[in-house]
Amino acid sequence: MSGWRVQIATGSGTPIYRQIVEQVRLAAATGALVAGQGVPSVRSLAEQLLINANTVAKAYGELVRDGVLESRQSLGYFVAEKRQVFSRGERLRRLRQAVDDFVQEAIFLDFTADEIQRAVEKSLTALEWCEKATEAGQ
Repeated sequence: MSGWRVQIATGSGTPIYRQIVEQVRLAAATGALVAGQGVPSVRSLAEQLLINANTVAKAYGELVRDGVLESRQSLGYFVAEKRQVFSRGERLRRLRQAVDDFVQEAIFLDFTADEIQRAVEKSLTALEWCEKATEAGQ
């Protein structure tokens, strides 16, 4: 898996399986993981992260269902060709929900609208940089 690794934060408010799902989705979306590339087996990743294999299996199952990974009989899990499995309406609904959740959390943490906007812009800039770096390395 060419240097890319899942990192979990125990004690985080985000369940471990969700952390795995989010990291694999982001890596596939930004090109850190490319179509056809294998990911660690369920057992291997569980051992690496010192977690229960069922947690990894749950994450991989969700990633397969969402079209991010594909399971190849007797070979393991691989990054799927990029395709959109959700309708535009469903994607917009999910985006709105994610933005609403993020903004509510940021406001709870006492950030201003300007601080939130700067944080989002900084994050998007960092993602663009990652995508360009990945493209340059290919």
